[in-house]
Amino acid sequence: MTSTQGNLDMGGRLPVMECFYSIQGEGMHTGKAAYFIRLAGCDVGCHWCDVKESWDKEKHPLKEIEELVSGVKLSKAPIVVITGGEPTMYSLDELTKALKREGFAVHLETSGSYPITGKFDWVCVSPKKTKPPLKESLNIADELKVVVYNKDDFNWAEKNAQETAEKCNLFLQPEWGKANHVMHWITEYIKDNPQWRISLQTHKYLNIL
Repeated sequence: MTSTQGNLDMGGRLPVMECFYSIQGEGMHTGKAAYFIRLAGCDVGCHWCDVKESWDKEKHPLKEIEELVSGVKLSKAPIVVITGGEPTMYSLDELTKALKREGFAVHLETSGSYPITGKFDWVCVSPKKTKPPLKESLNIADELKVVVYNKDDFNWAEKNAQETAEKCNLFLQPEWGKANHVMHWITEYIKDNPQWRISLQTHKYLNIL
């Protein structure tokens, strides 16, 4: 456990930017109803990040685990997605334990740059060049989702895929601002490398959170 993960009451309280009930728009579980807990704090620094307001944890309140779980229970969500920011900066043991105790399927969205704590039903690792993922994070990923911004990202995708288990589902996702530009590259690449699939940010096409 890192020193960052060890603070904040050992995960009993966590900095939260927002919580909302919506539709999973990306990756393997696209189209499913899910409750999102977006934790604040990130040191990965993707220049194309669309939630930069989540980076500074000091700008967002600390919330008790009980409060977060109560919010989920008010929804009809079968799945809870813990995202960020970079959620693995903190210990997620207490939060995932509480959610699992209530019967929720718990998913994680992470860059993989910190050790993963907690119990998850699904782990999506979206590796970033600015702060590369740990091999141990890639090893346990159920889903590898690589954002394509330029042609070198295909090499980056293959490099990370080599560290994943055979069970891992491989996705290439166009960066939203360059989707029209890079989509042809992605489709042609997948035709030549059919172990990969396309992930789209369908929530943006649908104009929902």
